[in-house]
Amino acid sequence: MSTREPSAGHAGESRGGAAAPRVRLVDVAREAGLSKTTVSAALNGTGRLSPAVREKAVETARRMGYRPNATARQLRAGRARLIGYVVGEFAGEPWTYLDSPYFARLTGATASAALRHGYALVMLPAGTLQREWADLPLEAVIVADPVADDPLVADLLAARIPVFSDASVAGRPGAHWVDLDTDAAVRECLEHLRAGGARRTALVLPDNSTRFHREVLAAYRAWCAEHGAEERLTLVPEPGNGPVVRAVERSLGQEPRPDGLFVVAEASPPLVMDAARRLGLSVPGDVRVVCVSEDESAAHADPPVTTLSLCPEEVAEQGMALLVAALEGGAREGGTREGGATQPGGSVREGAAAVPGGDGRKDRGPEGPARGGGGPEGPGGDGREDRGPEGPARGGGGAGPEGGSSTPPGVLLTARLRVRASS
Repeated sequence: MSTREPSAGHAGESRGGAAAPRVRLVDVAREAGLSKTTVSAALNGTGRLSPAVREKAVETARRMGYRPNATARQLRAGRARLIGYVVGEFAGEPWTYLDSPYFARLTGATASAALRHGYALVMLPAGTLQREWADLPLEAVIVADPVADDPLVADLLAARIPVFSDASVAGRPGAHWVDLDTDAAVRECLEHLRAGGARRTALVLPDNSTRFHREVLAAYRAWCAEHGAEERLTLVPEPGNGPVVRAVERSLGQEPRPDGLFVVAEASPPLVMDAARRLGLSVPGDVRVVCVSEDESAAHADPPVTTLSLCPEEVAEQGMALLVAALEGGAREGGTREGGATQPGGSVREGAAAVPGGDGRKDRGPEGPARGGGGPEGPGGDGREDRGPEGPARGGGGAGPEGGSSTPPGVLLTARLRVRASS
């Protein structure tokens, strides 16, 4: 039998298991033989201290398990540093957005970006009611993909809580946004399919009223009109692999049969391939496919599936930077002014599902941003100039000097096209 010495326990816990008195700043100062002011400066990274003194204070605090009193800090600063987060698109099914690869990655990236800026994310259920957030000390709320005329946005702004969302909130005092050049993204995908020989491209789209999905439909219809192509639209009544796969089967069952398929409703790409095969169709021989997806299984499908990535990590990074700049820019008095950024370049990853025999890789830019596509040289490009990180926004117009906003007016990023090897 082996024996062990009793553990000293975790910081803040006595040997008997009872909670020990909280370690105070003055306790750290006494232990380190330094003044309370010196220790405070060392822990906050301020003051003119020698490296040795600063290291001594930090190491003593760590060893003693000192943790700053968050409540006291909030009282001194008058801020809780909490940001709410809700996905408007899933109002009928709270929390199910975490099943979506796109929203799961967007949520994680947003929480991570907020933490790096010193904020914590408070998850709210989609379709949240005022009583669920009214008593929370929220400094702002992120409303991802709100539906048209979302009452939550109006309620938050009426309560003078800044809102961060897409360009549907542009122009409203207290609202900030990052959006995507949806028209360019859709055109790039459709031209991509057309270049592979598709002349009857069908669209599978969620049946909801978010700005992104409305703009996808408008861009698809405009593209079809320009090319003399018949519109072939199949709406998906609810999210999930099952409903989307059934919609894909309905779409591919049309006569004459589509030879191109643009699946915007989120589903596992291999399941989309399976749906085509069950109908006796080969991919890409009979039908070429592009899916809007963040699901990594697309690269491992047989054959690999071309995907349009909405780059949630970049959306989160750009959005949080704009929101924090607004919150910390002192624009709260009288409601923050609106500002925003448009990201035109979605990342299109090409697999054999769209272009048979693809065996190269062609990058159209260093950083593939969110839901757009077709930069000045891309297939769906319109010759727009890349104006760099301080360029003006498109589609919503961030407040410029006349508006008095302290946030940058917008950011334009370049798309990239990745070609996967054919399987």
